[in-house]
Amino acid sequence: MSFYRNAVWFVKGLQEYTKGGYETAAKHFVAGDLDVNLSGRDFMITGANSGIGKATAFEIAKKGGTVHLVCRNKDRAEEARREIVEQSDNQNVHVHLLDMSCPRRVWEFAQSFQENHSLHVLINNAGCMVNPRELTEEGLEKNFATNTLGTFILTTALIPALKKSNDPRVVTVSSGGMLVQKLNVDDLQFEKGTFDGTMAYAQNKRQQVILTERWAAQHKEIHFSSMHPGWADTPAVRSAMPDFHEKMKDRLRTEAQGADTVLWLAVSSAPKHPSGLFFQDRKAVSTHLPLAASRSTPANEERLEAELEQLSQKFMPHPQ
Repeated sequence: MSFYRNAVWFVKGLQEYTKGGYETAAKHFVAGDLDVNLSGRDFMITGANSGIGKATAFEIAKKGGTVHLVCRNKDRAEEARREIVEQSDNQNVHVHLLDMSCPRRVWEFAQSFQENHSLHVLINNAGCMVNPRELTEEGLEKNFATNTLGTFILTTALIPALKKSNDPRVVTVSSGGMLVQKLNVDDLQFEKGTFDGTMAYAQNKRQQVILTERWAAQHKEIHFSSMHPGWADTPAVRSAMPDFHEKMKDRLRTEAQGADTVLWLAVSSAPKHPSGLFFQDRKAVSTHLPLAASRSTPANEERLEAELEQLSQKFMPHPQ
């Protein structure tokens, strides 16, 4: 991991990813982009009981959309639902309990969801940054299982449902942190060398961006995008990166500012930008820092998808 990449990224972050960066970018937003009526459209948001997921869910509910909150913790999910319903005056907010780090459960959930609901927009927001290295009950490294494999299974399993809908979209909440990582397909579960949860997370976020590009090329009927919310003051940042939070807290974005581009990609009238791009503050941006040598070969990107496909099949429930 290059010192150069880290330094360039941090300077960029101070300028662009902070509250000040958002305020500068927002001067160029088109105000009417979010004036939409979402009644009759169904949205699924993972990790929706706090932070950016919850802020996005609230805005969608306020605009009349049907919202499916996919969360791990029952009490927090129910509380989030209560708040969203109360503040948006929209009863069409539903809770689904799911641990994204359990691939078999992700498969089962996606299959049963499609039998009972339609889906227009999937927002992959759930994520974790676990340090030190931890294994799930299936023996998978936890960050990889949640951020990469869980996202891969949920998205690919829901593609048939999305294809049946009008103007289907998939928005994946990645992170600008992925800019410091080059795809490493040789060690997807961080078994070699010293484990660093922050770098594992950044690697997963790079993988999400590559998967978005690949899905966009394969499924032309669906609009795919990934995005960076900026540095926002969320419970996840406070718990996973306490030192960073302490140092930066006065410059961090609000949850609503972090959620703005997620919302814009999910709801603004039919996207004018091509599918498969990476966004920051409503603009498509490069997925690499200048001169950072972080590009991967098409062969490695293909291998990433093939390995995830192979691993995901292991956990696919057999039809009864």
